[in-house]
Amino acid sequence: MIIRLGVNIDHIATLREVRKASYPDILEAAQICKKASADQITVHLREDRRHIQDRDVILLTKKRILPVNLEMAFIDEMVSFAIKTKPYSVTLVPERRAEMTTESGLDLNRVEKKLSLLKKLQAKTKIFGFIDASPRQVELAAALQLDGVEFHTGPFAHAFQNGRASSGLKTE
Repeated sequence: MIIRLGVNIDHIATLREVRKASYPDILEAAQICKKASADQITVHLREDRRHIQDRDVILLTKKRILPVNLEMAFIDEMVSFAIKTKPYSVTLVPERRAEMTTESGLDLNRVEKKLSLLKKLQAKTKIFGFIDASPRQVELAAALQLDGVEFHTGPFAHAFQNGRASSGLKTE
């Protein structure tokens, strides 16, 4: 098995946006990741554009320094943007504006209700789901023919911190 390294560079943009400046540069960050032997980069284009901006995704996908994994909400606007920019892959994530970081997995039941939108995106790129570590969600991911999943490990991390590591896993 080959182990591959993906690097999330969202917070490069967070620093830039907080400074209201043009630095640090997102393309420079991608170059540094490449020099450090990363195999891909990940950016999360949020609905409120709090860090990564449309122009970042456009530049990263045009320059092709490294394959781009675009994390995004599963909504019409984002699907259209992903189809237009052609990232290497897309990871569908839940999004709540009040949270600082993603605090739960995407409920794939909601994705299942918008199959035509999913199929439109699947025709253009690889699709992953950021889901809770639940057998039912894994089964849905397979039924929806997602290319893979990323588990939300928050409950496990909190349980581990409290000495109850096994209770963080959902067994439904």
